[in-house]
Amino acid sequence: MTRRTSNLQLIDNCLTDAEYSKLPGFSRNKVRDAYRLSDRRRLLISTDRQSAFDQVLAAVPYKGQVLTQTARYWFDETEDICPNHVIFYPDPNVVLVRDLEMLPIEMIVRSYLTGSTNTSAWTMYSRGERVLYGHEFPEGLVKNQKLPNPIITPSTKPTQGKHDAPTTEAEILATQLVTTEQWHELAEKSLALFARGQELAAKKGLILVDTKYEFGLDENGVVVVADEIHTPDSSRFWISETYKGRFEAGEEPDSLDKEFLRLWITSRCDPYKDPIPKIPAETLIEFSNRYVALFERLTGFEFEKPDPGVCVRARIRDALAKELPEYF
Repeated sequence: MTRRTSNLQLIDNCLTDAEYSKLPGFSRNKVRDAYRLSDRRRLLISTDRQSAFDQVLAAVPYKGQVLTQTARYWFDETEDICPNHVIFYPDPNVVLVRDLEMLPIEMIVRSYLTGSTNTSAWTMYSRGERVLYGHEFPEGLVKNQKLPNPIITPSTKPTQGKHDAPTTEAEILATQLVTTEQWHELAEKSLALFARGQELAAKKGLILVDTKYEFGLDENGVVVVADEIHTPDSSRFWISETYKGRFEAGEEPDSLDKEFLRLWITSRCDPYKDPIPKIPAETLIEFSNRYVALFERLTGFEFEKPDPGVCVRARIRDALAKELPEYF
């Protein structure tokens, strides 16, 4: 079997569709397929669909499993800081969670001036903006520079077909997207989660650069962290030992996250104006390897690759039928 054939087989077995007709309340976003079940429960299935620049572009082997298992590690490591939505894991790609009243903002914490999307701090700064998300920035900063302290750069959650919109603490409080009390609790918990993430990542030779948190309220009004936490889709991770040398040389950091694919795309087109080229299988495999490497380095566990001869979609269906027989 040639390497190319092997790569194509891996991509052919990616999970791109996790819609099961027997389950109720189906919804889909760029990466996850979800179901609203009885008794205030939701089922989240992480597919292998890969999005960038608000488009679904390809499928990446093992991606959904990496996201679910990485988030599982972090939910376990941070439950003393903030309760999370997890009930249990029926399958490596699947998590059963509490159905929350989701709050309408995303809490993005940044510790470095970086990024390649239109709403990233570096892109905004390089356009000449000096007040970003309500924070004032001095002249003379360069890409990938460390900030004096982590900052919160919130965004409003988009409606279907729309994009995240940058906002500020002042705007959130003026419009009461969340209450003043909720805002201060979200800010405190976001910074505490980020500090724990940076602490544990540093022990593994990694820099947690920035991340996104989503929160909801449970039936008692308690703030709960949801969605995912410190995954390579929602966060940037750089390799510590090479960061300084590459920064001083004006080179991009060695990363184990989604930025690898964003930079591949932006080196070939303007993704906001031009058609994004088809991503070669070899590039998708390299991307997959980075995600797996991050999981193993962070958690200390060997990533358990699924049997390539077993259809991922069928495996998940069998696991759900076993754990949720009332629907099957």
